[in-house]
Amino acid sequence: MLAAAPAAARSGEPWEPPTLTTTRYDEDWSNLADPAARTGRWTEDLKYIPLGDDAYLSTGAELRLRNEAYRDNQWGGGPAPNDGYLWMRFVPHADLHVGRVRAFVQPIAAYAVGVRPAASPIDQTRVDLLQGFVDVRLGEAKTGDAAGTGITLRAGRQMLSLGTERLVGTRYGPNVPLAFDGARALVSLDGVKLSLLAVRPVQPGPGTFDDRRSRSKSLWGAYATIPGIGLDLYYLGYRNNAAKFGGRSGRELRHSIGARSFGTAGDWHWNVEGAAQFGHFAGDRISAWTLGTEVGRRFPQAPFAPDAVLRVNVISGDRRRGDGRLNTFNALFPKGKYFGELSPVGPTNIISVNPRVGASVGGGVTASLAGMAYWRYARADGVYDVPGNLVRAAGASRARFIGREVEATLAWQATPELELSTSLSAFMPGTFIRQTGPAKTIGLLGLEANFRF
Repeated sequence: MLAAAPAAARSGEPWEPPTLTTTRYDEDWSNLADPAARTGRWTEDLKYIPLGDDAYLSTGAELRLRNEAYRDNQWGGGPAPNDGYLWMRFVPHADLHVGRVRAFVQPIAAYAVGVRPAASPIDQTRVDLLQGFVDVRLGEAKTGDAAGTGITLRAGRQMLSLGTERLVGTRYGPNVPLAFDGARALVSLDGVKLSLLAVRPVQPGPGTFDDRRSRSKSLWGAYATIPGIGLDLYYLGYRNNAAKFGGRSGRELRHSIGARSFGTAGDWHWNVEGAAQFGHFAGDRISAWTLGTEVGRRFPQAPFAPDAVLRVNVISGDRRRGDGRLNTFNALFPKGKYFGELSPVGPTNIISVNPRVGASVGGGVTASLAGMAYWRYARADGVYDVPGNLVRAAGASRARFIGREVEATLAWQATPELELSTSLSAFMPGTFIRQTGPAKTIGLLGLEANFRF
């Protein structure tokens, strides 16, 4: 058993099991070493398996089935605009702790059925290693804990989730998440969490065990979080030897500096983030920026306890071609479904306004209704998708309005492990889309079953 008594037992406070997240390695189940912390759920024997003095194994898995049915995808201009397909993903993991040394392994089996004209790397990777790393903990603080002082050194393949994943995320919405190969140092400094990283993204291959680290892209930097005052500060460096912007190709070296303020005050909550980018691309100087705001208010005493949120994003684009300056913002490695389940446009050269209302219907059922409106920030630049690919060039259009979108979601937590959800989305094209190509309304119906423990 563990040499030290669990924290909950020492403090006398009841222990709350960790929230299941996309980065499963952040979950700490060591308190289950104390029999008093157990509730008798069948998963507890799998979450904490004692292996002797100061050693234990934690296991878990996710099985997700997701069906997406599109109508007039890419505004009717795609190779298969009325596509419907099934994503299947099985992701087990094993987390071994021996004293201060830890090994985490998470394979993946991801398949797609019905994707036309062919499955992409985010649809299917077959069987491969999603994550596999070793770390060692020095000092008293646990990995990722802001209390105490310590450092965890980690090397191998790992998913990264920084802040609210505006620039670096797990891409968990699509079928194949994003992982990185490299090294990371997680530092705890009595109230400050600091992540130092030097990694390369993993490129999924079409076959089994053929995922490889990118040879052209690399990411490095530092990300600090001060939970006590709700503040993140970060620097991220990025290199892409085969970058493309506005029909041009070349080497990109980009630096991002940013800050995020987040927190709650009574029934109000907020999340505000800004970032500036500089560097060089194909001989041009980079000067780009973004500002994202999210302000919400909960109404716990009202029927269904609604939560109303307003999100506004302003993200720069290239204002003038051929002036030796690139103003197009690069979101690097953002979360997969950035603006919702239907995200035909991504966080580049855009102004977006997104009101949303969520509510708890009861019986483990939650619902939400959201609206989105999108404009181009710069008339000289086009519209990009979430990965940063240009999907509509600016052409001769001077219109800013891209379109508007509505989306409704419904989710049922049927058991602690099983969630069933559905979403219905429609994107109505605006003047810019109508002036530059096919302009039909995009529809998406999503159905999902997710079993996770």
